[in-house]
Amino acid sequence: MKWCHCQQPNHFQISRKLQDKYADLIMFLFSSHVFKLVTTKDYRRHFLKQRGWIIALIMFMSSFEIAISQNQTPQPESTQVLQLHYQDRHVVMDNGIFQLTLSNPEGFVTGIQYNGIENVLAYDSKEDDRGYWDLVWNFPGKKTKKTKGTLDRIEATKMEVKTQNDELIELSFSRTWNTSSTTAVPVNIDKRFVMLRNSSGFYTYAIFERLQGWPAVELDNIRLAIKLNKDKFHYMAISDDRQRYMPLPDDRIPPRGQPLAYPEAVQLLDPIEPEFKGEVDDKYEYSMESKDIKVHGWISTNDSVGFWQITPSNEFRSAGPLKQFLGSHIFHSTHYVGADLIMTFKQGEAWKKVFGPVFIYLNSFPKGVDPLLLWHEAKNQTKIEEEKWPYSFTASDDFPASDQRGSVRGRLLVRDRFIRSEDIPANGSYVGLAAPGDVGSWQREYKGYQFWSKADENGSFSINNVRSGRYNLYAFAPGFIGDYHNDTVFDISPGSKTNLGDLVYEPPRDGSTIWEIGVPDRTAAEFYIPDPNPTFVNKLYSNRSDKYRQYGLWERYSELYPDEDMVYNADVDDHSKKWFFMQVTRKQANGGYNGTTWQIRFQFDDKMKKLTGNFTLRIALATSNVAELQVRVNDPSANPPLFTTEQIGKDNTIARHGIHGLYWLYNVNVPDSSLRLGNNTIYLTQPLATSPFQGLMYDYIRLECPDSINYLTRS
Repeated sequence: MKWCHCQQPNHFQISRKLQDKYADLIMFLFSSHVFKLVTTKDYRRHFLKQRGWIIALIMFMSSFEIAISQNQTPQPESTQVLQLHYQDRHVVMDNGIFQLTLSNPEGFVTGIQYNGIENVLAYDSKEDDRGYWDLVWNFPGKKTKKTKGTLDRIEATKMEVKTQNDELIELSFSRTWNTSSTTAVPVNIDKRFVMLRNSSGFYTYAIFERLQGWPAVELDNIRLAIKLNKDKFHYMAISDDRQRYMPLPDDRIPPRGQPLAYPEAVQLLDPIEPEFKGEVDDKYEYSMESKDIKVHGWISTNDSVGFWQITPSNEFRSAGPLKQFLGSHIFHSTHYVGADLIMTFKQGEAWKKVFGPVFIYLNSFPKGVDPLLLWHEAKNQTKIEEEKWPYSFTASDDFPASDQRGSVRGRLLVRDRFIRSEDIPANGSYVGLAAPGDVGSWQREYKGYQFWSKADENGSFSINNVRSGRYNLYAFAPGFIGDYHNDTVFDISPGSKTNLGDLVYEPPRDGSTIWEIGVPDRTAAEFYIPDPNPTFVNKLYSNRSDKYRQYGLWERYSELYPDEDMVYNADVDDHSKKWFFMQVTRKQANGGYNGTTWQIRFQFDDKMKKLTGNFTLRIALATSNVAELQVRVNDPSANPPLFTTEQIGKDNTIARHGIHGLYWLYNVNVPDSSLRLGNNTIYLTQPLATSPFQGLMYDYIRLECPDSINYLTRS
């Protein structure tokens, strides 16, 4: 590669700005502690116990101030400007803080130079294998593999400068579908890269477009992949409590690693770093819900350099705030949902969608500062990016600025007269705008944009920066089953401000509660989750509430119930100690699998004998994978069963260490003639059994009296 001679940056000016940044960070961290110290009694109590911390902080700030003052020699302002260099088959964007090298015209990220590191990427890889947008696609009915389609690295054919001035450069790398092609994905794709002056990172987004008349196609996954230098970046952070040093890619390759039940899960037998020996490495153990994917990255502790992807908005992601993704680099996937989220376009169907922008952010600290604090600085930068959203600097008209968007606000109340006589503010509910559809359709919607907000303690919500378009309003509230759906079509236009006032959600309810199992929160997290087999452990999740992320928990059911299935007494048992968190198949000695039947036992006393009519059994499922739920009452061999879902779901949540996938709600009428005074048993059978990963997770189960019973059965 031929490199040009580039103007060198004013190193003092950059150093001074970095010092200011570090000082701002420390004051930010310090001020947050002071605020909590003044306002929070529990924090004051904790702070007194940790009083040595404040002494260390003061000493650190003092030494930091001295270090800064020793370098404060007056110098003129930097004359560094944004530069764009053309090389043999590359373009280089340079703002004096870092350099971004892109292949021309393909638009692959081949190099990132920062803080003295010549290339933070995996420079020993091929140029098209370092940083790239890609997608998996199929022509309908023509998948090339059992579960995956054609992987496309989105190799562009044209490079164009969209904007170049003193403040920013925006480059476009695009390709147009050839209408005579029978082997290329029928989608126009335009990848954009944006560099700003004085910015320690770059922005990227992509515009996908189909025109009318084009052939049918299916899109499975869309992502941005950036592969870092494995010799430098060993520490990963995706949240405050989910970060750790990671094994190397080499550790996964036999004989160092041994694949387990599926290729993604590998036990580390002889890792390069002995501390990882025996652990299970599996990418699915690090999945996150869309609402929580804001910043994700890696730290090179030896260089004190962090590399992060910041996602200020999830408006372009499919399936709502609870959809789980494998990190921030995934823009669309079928994970934890299955075939329902394959983006299916009919013959002739037109479509356009912008994915991103996201911010690829690099940060660094001077030697002597704990490099793991780079995570906190990255979180602070995330807040800055969120405040700037929607960005105003993009050149594409397909990404509207703030003044081209609208807003919706209102208040959501829940009405359940069996709980409270007055309406209940839907505190903590998620309220969102998505394409017009049916109740709950947002969790399978992928072609448009979605905008969600979390209601406050009064049930008030505000959904801002909504793209122009037609939407329904959707919501779900913790503590209540079902979904709210307002089927009014709201036309959002630039600058529109819609106030919906008070909205009332009446969750499904026919009568008072006889018994209930679990908490209606769309997950199985409240149920009994066993400890993992000590042979298959990820140390990050040891002794934690989210230990469901451990490998192999589906096998623990057969170990706990080798001969008979779970029996749960609804009158006395504690669901957190007795109700196994997933109903899976039982492994047999011959290597096969059997279906399972769980029992819910309860008693009816004399007060129930006067009740007539249908009782109602509410069953909310948190996930289902190639499973069927059959319900029988007091007769385990009744054929047909009282109720069956038939086969539902391809979430694959069980294998992927999830605690929920798609949400399903069923309302089962139970005739009074099927119940009796004294002992009663409801049988829940999952009969399909060809795999260890078939099964269900329950969210919540409730048996209700007929609707003739009075209101207000609990406070």
